[in-house]
Amino acid sequence: MWTWAAAFVVAVGGFGYATTVLPTRWLKVERVNWQLGLQRTILQVSDLHVERNRVSPEQLLTVCRSERPDYICLTGDYVDSQRAIGRLVPYLGALQTTGVPMYAVLGNHDYKLRGRIGALTDCLQAHGVTVLRNESVVLDGFNLVGIDDFQTKKSDECKAYRNVRANLPVIVMTHDPTFVLTATQRFDALMAGHLHGKQFQLPFFYYLKPMGPLAKRGIYAGMHRAEAGPYYISKGVGQSGINLRFLVRSEVTVHRF
Repeated sequence: MWTWAAAFVVAVGGFGYATTVLPTRWLKVERVNWQLGLQRTILQVSDLHVERNRVSPEQLLTVCRSERPDYICLTGDYVDSQRAIGRLVPYLGALQTTGVPMYAVLGNHDYKLRGRIGALTDCLQAHGVTVLRNESVVLDGFNLVGIDDFQTKKSDECKAYRNVRANLPVIVMTHDPTFVLTATQRFDALMAGHLHGKQFQLPFFYYLKPMGPLAKRGIYAGMHRAEAGPYYISKGVGQSGINLRFLVRSEVTVHRF
């Protein structure tokens, strides 16, 4: 009797680990081909959530060295508090060792720092990351536009596009993909995160936990198209709320343009 009971407990525990914990450790590399003819590669790292993250800096470094991107784009949600910034440093330090130019936008969780958001941006910049807060830069053959977080009402599309060169493709990085529903300026590609690929693959989950109109429509991961252009939503690296996922693996994304 005890043998069967022990076997049942082990089976239940194994199932729970395989479906909720393993997906947070077993990092998946998704690949997206935009076919813009730029011959450039961007590694997107979204939603690190260092307080709730089982992917190590070494794992990210291994992916970066293997994929050899031209740029790294960090699409928001690094920390929930200032005291967690120290836990972000090993991730930034690992990526910095590659020498790949890095760009970042902020997410809704980052703005929980409120008046101390400067401590986060200073940390990013100290590790070679250019933070784009409704700004754009011209890189090798394209515009990279950083739209600030939509959910916290920090996004300013007009300001972000102010210095965009009209004769070059536009690649946008932002945190909350809900921005695309209000976008008026065209883009050739947009990278976002925020929705964690649902995090828990359960029916009607986003009706129980409202995450905005996109999620309610069943749009929470992968490639989609809005009136302004095509966009991709990463499932992200870390977790929001609880340090578990259900049948949704953590992700970094390799974008080939």
